[in-house]
Amino acid sequence: MYITGNNIISSLGFSTEENYIAAKRGVSGIKRYDAGTFGLPEPFMASLIDKERLNDAFAGISSENNYTNLEKAAILSVFYANKEAQIDLSNPRTLFVLSSTKGNVDLLDMRYEIKDMRYETRDMRQSDVSNLKSQISNLKSLYLWHTAELIAGFFGKKHTPVVVSNACISGAAAQIVAKRELDSGNYDNVVIVGVDFLSKFIISGFQSFKALSPELCRPFDKNRSGLNLGEAAATLIMTTNKTNFRFIAGTVRNDATHISAPSRTGEGSFRALNAILNPQISLLPSSIFHLPSSIFHLASQIAFINAHGTATSYNDAMEMNAIVRAGLQEIPVNALKSCFGHTLGAAGVVEAIISMYALNEGLILKTLGFEENDNIVIDDEKYTLDVCKENRKTDKSSFIKMMSGFGGVNVALLFCKE
Repeated sequence: MYITGNNIISSLGFSTEENYIAAKRGVSGIKRYDAGTFGLPEPFMASLIDKERLNDAFAGISSENNYTNLEKAAILSVFYANKEAQIDLSNPRTLFVLSSTKGNVDLLDMRYEIKDMRYETRDMRQSDVSNLKSQISNLKSLYLWHTAELIAGFFGKKHTPVVVSNACISGAAAQIVAKRELDSGNYDNVVIVGVDFLSKFIISGFQSFKALSPELCRPFDKNRSGLNLGEAAATLIMTTNKTNFRFIAGTVRNDATHISAPSRTGEGSFRALNAILNPQISLLPSSIFHLPSSIFHLASQIAFINAHGTATSYNDAMEMNAIVRAGLQEIPVNALKSCFGHTLGAAGVVEAIISMYALNEGLILKTLGFEENDNIVIDDEKYTLDVCKENRKTDKSSFIKMMSGFGGVNVALLFCKE
């Protein structure tokens, strides 16, 4: 399947070009936010979208004001991506796929506020009561199916969209769903939009895990101290028509090790890598993935692995383990979360797009914040990865995208340029 349009909206910009140029220059959108932000008692590091800019940009395409910021960002991203793709978004042969881990979860806070206010409605003016009821009715936006319908409906799409919400692999898993739908002949085009915004609920959850870094995160660095969260909306439009970039293969493997901790041996991630590079030993027949006969040549043309790279000690060690076990330790590795933060349901889309842009320019982007290699011991032998410290040139034609998430979920995707 081929990529025909794309867009990224993040703290680094509202176009893919803006975001890619910033990442190539080693610019990060991550900043320190003081205690009190989102009503949290502690400061934190994160990458937040400029909401004033978002609302101004959305006003440029619609006068409607009944969308949440998350919905506006997703709609805007699809709109910008289709400027390049130029497909009929309302056509029954076009499918919308929404990827999000939390959706409008920030409305939960409002729900509890409204619940507290209900006891006071007898003393409220009628106009205030009407406004309160309107807010309550809007809480159906908490449901991802409703968010997906609003986004697709903006573009005149009347058919039911697909929602993919599978922890941090959501954006990558959505691309696999899109490929299967196109391979099956059900659709001619699939619009994949990944989006997540931060809230008190999300940040406090990661704080409870002690997973957040008090400084810029440092993926794969020996002295890494945790992750930074981020906001983004990103869109990929896939088609059966040939373009200059192709999505070759993708698979999900779940090792079900723990509800939040990754496998110490990288079992699920290792199996996902094996499944896309060695389909003859996969648990499923290669015909299911519609792999081309040239896949083994493509494997020899891997320029880099764009890892999940959260900069948490266990996740990075797990990915190192999986990469070494798959025999890929000589291939350069990079991670982008020190530029964008961990953008949750958008991460798999954001990082795939940036990686495509880099490979198209013959570059392997550096891992911002990485300084000193860590090592991993397998069968009493020490291994290190070739983590990119600076931008490098490459003449190879493909790359691997890795993602992992809570519940032991793991994804590996393989892309190539034509």
